[in-house]
Amino acid sequence: MSGVWIFDKNGVARLVTNPTRESFEQKEPAVPGTATAPGARPRLLVYLPENQVIRSYTELEERLTQLGWSRYHHDPSLIQFHKSDSSSHLLSLPKNFAKFKSFHFYDIVVKNRSFFEVREA
Repeated sequence: MSGVWIFDKNGVARLVTNPTRESFEQKEPAVPGTATAPGARPRLLVYLPENQVIRSYTELEERLTQLGWSRYHHDPSLIQFHKSDSSSHLLSLPKNFAKFKSFHFYDIVVKNRSFFEVREA
């Protein structure tokens, strides 16, 4: 294993292979709801039919509603959407859109394959 081990403020170590200056700087993502690791490329959720970058819950909820999803008010700590009563599909998302992680994007993409895509910014 070659690279540089970096310890974060909680004392957790991670290996950075091929380090760059940016990988050592702890910066807030340039675009809300993007990549979380320092030095990682930001990711964007794109609604394919209109090539629209989703930047807020308002935009996301509008698109999901058009695709048959409804808001599910079961857990107050999350924003959830479900496809229908006969489906087991459920999207559980953080209340703050800026806290979106890549796995949230990919969960949306997997459950709406031909409508959403994750792209690098």
